[in-house]
Amino acid sequence: MKKYHIFSVCFLVFILAACKNSSGQNPENWTSDQLTEPSALAAILKENKDVPVMFSVGPGAIIPNSIDIGMVKDEKNLAKFQQQISKLPKSTNILIYCGCCPFEHCPDVRPAIALLQKMKFTNYHLLNLPNNIKTDWIAKGYPTLDK
Repeated sequence: MKKYHIFSVCFLVFILAACKNSSGQNPENWTSDQLTEPSALAAILKENKDVPVMFSVGPGAIIPNSIDIGMVKDEKNLAKFQQQISKLPKSTNILIYCGCCPFEHCPDVRPAIALLQKMKFTNYHLLNLPNNIKTDWIAKGYPTLDK
């Protein structure tokens, strides 16, 4: 009976560990220093000074002056992103954003950052949209593209 309880506990621990690893939370491949706050980007856009090269790597470009790549979880869009950034010097100030969902579930920012890292870019940033583009950008009245 004691062996059965030990086996049951071990099995339960194994199941819980497996569930934790499949919970949809992906490790971040960026640092907090690489996050740009929405208010800071809005001020840069307003001043029109030192504007980074901006790429929307999600479902659509919302922010003025950003290049719409599309969702880079799709290989063709990741290849499009690679083609776009291959034209740039490695020290270019690049900002990427998605905003489809909370960072922990976003399927697009990690592949984009991984590509920037692989291609040895040194000055890239991620717009800090921890919830989504609607909550963290649009609802705050920051500039958007006119549709």
